[in-house]
Amino acid sequence: MATLNFDLKNNTGSNTVYAYITGQALDKNNALFLLRSDGKTAYYPTSPSSTGTSLSEDCAIPLGTSGSTTRITIPHLAGARLWFIRDSKLTFLLNPGPALVEPSVSNPADPNYNLIWSFCEFTWNDYQLYANLSYVDFVSMPIAMTLTNGAGATQTVKGLPANGLDLVCKALKEQNDKDKAGWDQLVIQRNGVNLRAVSPNTGRTLNNSLFNNYYEGYVNEVWSHYANSTNNTLTVNTQADAGDVTAKVASDLLSFSVPGITYTKPSTGDIFSNSTGSFAVSGNGTKDAITARLAAAFNRSTLLINGNQPNGETVSNYYKNSVTNHYSRICHSVNLDTRGYAFPYDDVAPNDGPDQSGSVFDGNPKLLTVTIGGGSSNSAKESVVEADATPVQQPVESGKSKEDGKKPSRFHELRSFVDKLSHRKSST
Repeated sequence: MATLNFDLKNNTGSNTVYAYITGQALDKNNALFLLRSDGKTAYYPTSPSSTGTSLSEDCAIPLGTSGSTTRITIPHLAGARLWFIRDSKLTFLLNPGPALVEPSVSNPADPNYNLIWSFCEFTWNDYQLYANLSYVDFVSMPIAMTLTNGAGATQTVKGLPANGLDLVCKALKEQNDKDKAGWDQLVIQRNGVNLRAVSPNTGRTLNNSLFNNYYEGYVNEVWSHYANSTNNTLTVNTQADAGDVTAKVASDLLSFSVPGITYTKPSTGDIFSNSTGSFAVSGNGTKDAITARLAAAFNRSTLLINGNQPNGETVSNYYKNSVTNHYSRICHSVNLDTRGYAFPYDDVAPNDGPDQSGSVFDGNPKLLTVTIGGGSSNSAKESVVEADATPVQQPVESGKSKEDGKKPSRFHELRSFVDKLSHRKSST
């Protein structure tokens, strides 16, 4: 069975840090997988008879003292997460299936809610390793990663600085002082100490009245802008077979040149979730590609200044409107290289444009090094600054794609592509 090494570096300043690996085992028909505490032995839970059953194996992998590196070994996994927790252990439970009950930041009754933990995501199959940082749900302990391939080439995502969480929380409170929209409610503390900053979507799960009608004025402006039949047409490059498609607003619908593809006005919840109402997954590949690019443009608030999405975009124009996803703006600004998923379609970018998603991938991976606690022990920022528009070198595949040799055009399509390949392999 194929295996891959991960090196886990503890830069937290704490000598009590644990890691966990969860995912679907591709070489075991997508069976639920956890890695045992020795960092090399697989655990495939069986279906329990009742909900909320404890794991039968210890899956807390102890990292060494701060500054040390611990090596673990994984098999092929899809939809996998690498979790870290400081000064405690995480609680995972099993429901019949088996189905894994993961730690939650949106349920105050969860036993992990008041603990300090973070995760990153990855998929590794026969064709490549794909890994990314994720702030889609929340920000907490900084994570950085470096992928080294068989030829010795490296790709690095620097992540948050050591003081990144405090900077994010400070900036959210400052934004709330400006607009009183509720950004301070995204800061979660325990005994006056910052535990995490949650995303607007997670915040709305905790408080369903948070940000009510926040985006509605901006959405109305966008609809009025593209209802102007003389001057304003929206062009969306699907970055797929459909290519460019155009749209105008008529009868209060954003109607595209592709027959049957229309959008009602998205709500604030639709924009922050990227997956409800107008932005729900349709199963139509062309519409879903359009949805991703519209959702990204609404979160970045660029539709009034750029009618060519996403290829007319520049990073320096993201988040300039006073009504925008300030959580995402702040996360990018605080990250040492401005990269990391801060909303679900944060990988949308112009062709050959700078990566925002904080992803690494390669068809010939040799080692993934993941650092918890900041990219270096003294990495820190003094303040929040605007995101830099300087392009970041895009990771290059090593030719092992099986989709007729075509490289998916952007990272979100690549991630979906990786998972499709994973499931195709597991069913053979």
